[in-house]
Amino acid sequence: MEKDLFNVGKVINTHGIKGEVKIQRITDFEERFEPGQLLYWVNDKQETRPLVVRSHRMHKGFDLVSFEDHPSINDVEMYKNGQLMVSEEHQEELDEHEFYFHEVIGCTVFVQSGEELGEVKEILTPGANDVWVVKRKGKQDALIPYIEPVVKEVNIEEKTIIIDPIEGLLD
Repeated sequence: MEKDLFNVGKVINTHGIKGEVKIQRITDFEERFEPGQLLYWVNDKQETRPLVVRSHRMHKGFDLVSFEDHPSINDVEMYKNGQLMVSEEHQEELDEHEFYFHEVIGCTVFVQSGEELGEVKEILTPGANDVWVVKRKGKQDALIPYIEPVVKEVNIEEKTIIIDPIEGLLD
């Protein structure tokens, strides 16, 4: 498949016997898992399969999703450990201070003084705000909350982020 695909979640297991899968979400967009949404399942061998969401519900902090034409656990067993992706044309327009995860991951983070902190390696979504995990050379990863007092500038074109760390943030 030549289209650009963007990760929205990982299938971590099956759930029950009626074809539901348990998903670790990697998106802020609730509508990704709405019935009728077209997703692409991709495994580590780069095999791709289109899937249409039949149902979605939340259970113990995870998304439980079933797909059209997959009525039993036997139909979805093979999807375990695969990624669920959305095609570029299904990406939503974002507001000014919103970014897709794939745009932020890989950006180099600098402190306002000009010192390079490291590179964003993943994004956590624990609750009220996202947390950017920054890989630092020779130090523990830094956890940067995506909040206005800390993140001062994000330049997606140049893959740079400037932060003003609050006291204790980089200790």
